[in-house]
Amino acid sequence: MSFRCSVLCALTLLMCAFLLPGALHAADEAGPPPKAPCAASEHRQFDFWLGDWEVRDPAGKVVGHNVLTSLHKGCVMLENWTGAGGFTGSSLNIYDADRKKWHQTWTDSGGGLLTLEGGWADGRMVLIGDTVSADIPGEITVNRITWTPLPDGRVRQHWETSTDKGRTWKTGFDGYYAKRK
Repeated sequence: MSFRCSVLCALTLLMCAFLLPGALHAADEAGPPPKAPCAASEHRQFDFWLGDWEVRDPAGKVVGHNVLTSLHKGCVMLENWTGAGGFTGSSLNIYDADRKKWHQTWTDSGGGLLTLEGGWADGRMVLIGDTVSADIPGEITVNRITWTPLPDGRVRQHWETSTDKGRTWKTGFDGYYAKRK
Protein backbone atom coordinates (compact mmCIF):
# COMPACT_ATOMS: atom_id res chain seq x y z
CA MET A 1 0.00 0.00 0.00
CA SER A 2 2.82 2.42 0.72
CA PHE A 3 4.36 1.75 -2.71
CA ARG A 4 1.01 2.47 -4.37
CA CYS A 5 0.63 5.71 -2.33
CA SER A 6 4.16 6.76 -3.22
CA VAL A 7 3.51 6.23 -6.93
CA LEU A 8 0.14 8.04 -6.76
CA CYS A 9 1.64 10.90 -4.76
CA ALA A 10 4.50 11.24 -7.21
CA LEU A 11 2.13 11.24 -10.19
CA THR A 12 -0.06 13.85 -8.51
CA LEU A 13 2.94 16.08 -7.85
CA LEU A 14 4.11 15.73 -11.46
CA MET A 15 0.65 16.62 -12.79
CA CYS A 16 0.53 19.68 -10.53
CA ALA A 17 4.01 20.72 -11.63
CA PHE A 18 3.00 20.58 -15.29
CA LEU A 19 -0.62 21.79 -15.16
CA LEU A 20 -0.62 24.46 -12.44
CA PRO A 21 1.75 26.94 -14.12
CA GLY A 22 -0.28 26.78 -17.34
CA ALA A 23 -3.54 27.33 -15.46
CA LEU A 24 -2.08 30.29 -13.58
CA HIS A 25 -0.70 31.78 -16.81
CA ALA A 26 -4.12 31.40 -18.52
CA ALA A 27 -5.81 33.12 -15.57
CA ASP A 28 -3.32 36.01 -15.80
CA GLU A 29 -3.99 36.43 -19.53
CA ALA A 30 -7.76 36.38 -19.03
CA GLY A 31 -7.64 39.53 -16.91
CA PRO A 32 -10.15 40.45 -14.25
CA PRO A 33 -13.44 38.56 -14.13
CA PRO A 34 -16.19 40.08 -16.30
CA LYS A 35 -18.66 42.49 -14.68
CA ALA A 36 -22.06 41.16 -13.74
CA PRO A 37 -24.52 41.84 -16.58
CA CYS A 38 -26.68 44.13 -14.43
CA ALA A 39 -23.97 45.91 -12.42
CA ALA A 40 -24.44 49.36 -13.98
CA SER A 41 -26.10 51.98 -11.79
CA GLU A 42 -29.13 52.20 -14.10
CA HIS A 43 -30.08 48.66 -13.05
CA ARG A 44 -30.28 49.83 -9.41
CA GLN A 45 -32.61 52.84 -10.01
CA PHE A 46 -35.73 50.93 -8.92
CA ASP A 47 -34.13 49.16 -5.92
CA PHE A 48 -35.81 51.63 -3.55
CA TRP A 49 -39.05 49.70 -4.19
CA LEU A 50 -37.64 46.32 -3.09
CA GLY A 51 -39.10 44.96 0.13
CA ASP A 52 -42.19 43.79 1.95
CA TRP A 53 -44.72 46.65 2.08
CA GLU A 54 -48.06 47.55 3.61
CA VAL A 55 -49.89 49.95 1.28
CA ARG A 56 -52.33 52.63 2.44
CA ASP A 57 -54.42 55.18 0.59
CA PRO A 58 -53.99 58.93 1.30
CA ALA A 59 -56.58 58.69 4.11
CA GLY A 60 -54.51 55.98 5.85
CA LYS A 61 -56.73 52.98 5.04
CA VAL A 62 -54.84 49.74 4.28
CA VAL A 63 -55.49 48.86 0.63
CA GLY A 64 -53.04 46.02 0.17
CA HIS A 65 -49.77 44.29 0.67
CA ASN A 66 -46.91 44.21 -1.85
CA VAL A 67 -43.70 42.19 -1.91
CA LEU A 68 -40.92 43.08 -4.33
CA THR A 69 -37.92 40.79 -4.69
CA SER A 70 -34.78 40.80 -6.78
CA LEU A 71 -34.23 37.87 -9.16
CA HIS A 72 -31.67 36.64 -11.65
CA LYS A 73 -28.55 38.17 -10.08
CA GLY A 74 -30.22 41.56 -9.63
CA CYS A 75 -31.36 41.86 -13.25
CA VAL A 76 -35.11 41.49 -12.61
CA MET A 77 -37.51 42.69 -9.94
CA LEU A 78 -40.65 40.63 -9.23
CA GLU A 79 -43.73 42.27 -7.69
CA ASN A 80 -46.50 40.30 -5.97
CA TRP A 81 -49.54 42.40 -4.99
CA THR A 82 -52.46 41.32 -2.82
CA GLY A 83 -55.24 43.87 -2.46
CA ALA A 84 -57.32 44.15 0.71
CA GLY A 85 -60.32 42.79 -1.24
CA GLY A 86 -58.43 39.73 -2.56
CA PHE A 87 -57.45 41.10 -5.99
CA THR A 88 -53.93 39.91 -6.89
CA GLY A 89 -51.35 40.84 -9.48
CA SER A 90 -47.71 40.47 -10.37
CA SER A 91 -45.20 42.38 -12.42
CA LEU A 92 -41.75 41.81 -13.82
CA ASN A 93 -39.54 44.89 -14.00
CA ILE A 94 -36.24 45.16 -15.84
CA TYR A 95 -33.88 47.81 -17.15
CA ASP A 96 -33.38 47.30 -20.89
CA ALA A 97 -29.78 48.44 -21.32
CA ASP A 98 -29.95 48.28 -25.11
CA ARG A 99 -32.89 50.69 -25.27
CA LYS A 100 -31.95 52.59 -22.08
CA LYS A 101 -35.49 52.21 -20.67
CA TRP A 102 -37.20 50.54 -17.76
CA HIS A 103 -39.90 48.03 -18.67
CA GLN A 104 -42.73 46.58 -16.57
CA THR A 105 -45.18 43.84 -17.52
CA TRP A 106 -48.16 43.62 -15.14
CA THR A 107 -50.71 40.78 -15.04
CA ASP A 108 -53.53 40.28 -12.57
CA SER A 109 -56.36 38.07 -11.30
CA GLY A 110 -58.85 40.04 -13.39
CA GLY A 111 -57.13 38.96 -16.60
CA GLY A 112 -55.50 42.35 -16.99
CA LEU A 113 -52.27 42.98 -18.84
CA LEU A 114 -50.41 46.27 -18.80
CA THR A 115 -47.00 46.99 -20.29
CA LEU A 116 -45.20 50.15 -19.28
CA GLU A 117 -41.91 51.80 -20.21
CA GLY A 118 -39.99 54.81 -19.01
CA GLY A 119 -37.28 55.66 -16.59
CA TRP A 120 -35.80 57.59 -13.71
CA ALA A 121 -36.37 61.36 -13.85
CA ASP A 122 -36.37 64.12 -11.23
CA GLY A 123 -35.98 61.72 -8.29
CA ARG A 124 -38.74 59.32 -9.28
CA MET A 125 -39.50 56.38 -11.55
CA VAL A 126 -42.10 57.16 -14.25
CA LEU A 127 -43.47 54.42 -16.51
CA ILE A 128 -46.12 54.92 -19.21
CA GLY A 129 -48.17 52.52 -21.33
CA ASP A 130 -51.41 52.34 -23.31
CA THR A 131 -54.43 50.11 -22.87
CA VAL A 132 -57.39 49.68 -25.20
CA SER A 133 -60.90 50.05 -23.75
CA ALA A 134 -62.99 46.89 -23.60
CA ASP A 135 -66.16 49.02 -23.47
CA ILE A 136 -65.48 51.69 -26.10
CA PRO A 137 -63.98 50.35 -29.35
CA GLY A 138 -60.84 52.20 -30.35
CA GLU A 139 -60.55 54.23 -27.13
CA ILE A 140 -56.98 54.31 -25.89
CA THR A 141 -56.16 55.02 -22.24
CA VAL A 142 -52.69 56.28 -21.41
CA ASN A 143 -51.48 54.96 -18.04
CA ARG A 144 -48.76 56.87 -16.20
CA ILE A 145 -47.45 55.39 -12.96
CA THR A 146 -44.98 57.31 -10.82
CA TRP A 147 -43.04 55.85 -7.88
CA THR A 148 -41.45 58.42 -5.59
CA PRO A 149 -39.15 57.48 -2.70
CA LEU A 150 -40.08 59.69 0.26
CA PRO A 151 -37.66 61.06 2.89
CA ASP A 152 -39.28 58.97 5.67
CA GLY A 153 -38.49 55.67 3.87
CA ARG A 154 -41.95 55.22 2.38
CA VAL A 155 -42.71 55.11 -1.35
CA ARG A 156 -45.63 56.83 -3.05
CA GLN A 157 -47.14 55.13 -6.10
CA HIS A 158 -49.41 57.45 -8.10
CA TRP A 159 -51.28 55.92 -11.05
CA GLU A 160 -52.91 58.36 -13.46
CA THR A 161 -54.93 57.75 -16.61
CA SER A 162 -55.77 59.90 -19.61
CA THR A 163 -58.25 59.28 -22.40
CA ASP A 164 -57.32 62.47 -24.30
CA LYS A 165 -53.70 61.62 -25.19
CA GLY A 166 -52.29 63.16 -22.01
CA ARG A 167 -53.97 66.55 -22.08
CA THR A 168 -55.79 65.81 -18.80
CA TRP A 169 -55.12 63.18 -16.12
CA LYS A 170 -57.30 61.39 -13.57
CA THR A 171 -55.93 59.58 -10.50
CA GLY A 172 -56.69 55.86 -10.59
CA PHE A 173 -54.63 54.85 -7.56
CA ASP A 174 -52.64 56.73 -4.95
CA GLY A 175 -50.82 54.48 -2.51
CA TYR A 176 -48.22 54.99 0.20
CA TYR A 177 -45.92 52.06 0.85
CA ALA A 178 -44.47 51.51 4.34
CA LYS A 179 -42.07 48.62 4.98
CA ARG A 180 -43.41 45.87 7.18
CA LYS A 181 -41.21 44.97 10.12
